[in-house]
Amino acid sequence: MSQSSSRGLEPSPRHAPQIPVVVLAGFLGSGKTTLLNHLLHRSGGSRIGAVVNDFGAIEIDAMAVAGALGDSTVSLGNGCLCCAVDVGELDQYLERLADPAAGIDVIVIEASGLAEPQELVRMVLASENPRVVYGGLVEVVDAAEFAQTRQRHPEIDRHLALADLVVVNKLDRAEDRTGILALVRSLSDRAAVVPATYGRIDPEFLFDCRPSEERIGQLSFDDLHRHDHDGHPGAEGDDHGGHLHTGYDSVAFVSDAPIDPRRLMEFLDGRAEGLYRIKGYVDFGPYDPVNRYAVHAVGRFLRFYPEPWADGDGGGDDSRVSQLVLIGAGIDAPALTKALEACRSTKDAPHTDEHGMWGVLRYVREAEAEEPEASYDTL
Repeated sequence: MSQSSSRGLEPSPRHAPQIPVVVLAGFLGSGKTTLLNHLLHRSGGSRIGAVVNDFGAIEIDAMAVAGALGDSTVSLGNGCLCCAVDVGELDQYLERLADPAAGIDVIVIEASGLAEPQELVRMVLASENPRVVYGGLVEVVDAAEFAQTRQRHPEIDRHLALADLVVVNKLDRAEDRTGILALVRSLSDRAAVVPATYGRIDPEFLFDCRPSEERIGQLSFDDLHRHDHDGHPGAEGDDHGGHLHTGYDSVAFVSDAPIDPRRLMEFLDGRAEGLYRIKGYVDFGPYDPVNRYAVHAVGRFLRFYPEPWADGDGGGDDSRVSQLVLIGAGIDAPALTKALEACRSTKDAPHTDEHGMWGVLRYVREAEAEEPEASYDTL
């Protein structure tokens, strides 16, 4: 690394944030389309670009189609767009959905039941479109038919090992819920494993839901943890109180002191089971006085985004704070808070060194040219 640790990593020249592209995979009957329909209905004000193999199972009528935007693209009444594509057309439709004029916040690619998710992930990673960024692989499994699916499709074990988030769907129909969840977790390589019925997972697991009132600029910290008082994200306006997804918890963490990058990476490398999502902003203090770092983690997927501080002078404004929200199930909130508090830089800490930010920069897209051998996509 050069002198970026002292002068700050140069922010991206793009004015608009990159759009996360989430790959939604799973074998036939697992509930992928049901989950996608759920996201489209409960996007929280966010505009979703859905890429599917055909429109047949998407509940377009229920969302009042506003009109066609091309031979195979429809505009849905809630502001979302839906495209029916072949794999060979993927780049073309990513380009269309990422056009700033479309106003899309997140793109979800629903793979066909027999698709190889690794190939779709590679295609997204290989995209040269500067407006999109890979947002993680979500694998949906049918809990009631999991044993039979493994017999018919033994490759599912490999798919689970690649996933960043695993949705164990139809868990209400499984005879041994605990056993199925334990087995899926054993096959998943540190991926977050989410129980679900009817594909109902909180959209916040995958992307930031836009606040109900339009705002210019980044989400405030109030937006990030606006559901904390309910005990779980997504509770407000949710009429599924008796379903499995109501057991999720969130932890809000705020620090006036800068965060030590090495300690934070140690926390992220060993984060607890059941921790599905981490989002917010981090101040690394003297390690990069010019930028704050937006952090986005889904399962084992991790990405940092450097953003210039509002004051723009790198002058150590007293108002600079780190703000994080952690979402999961069965998580130990006091232990997580204590672990994050241990990531704070101490006043008697030695001066920054040129290697301190390397762990973070591995997960910054702009660092590719500087660290070509690093992994940018998963922990």
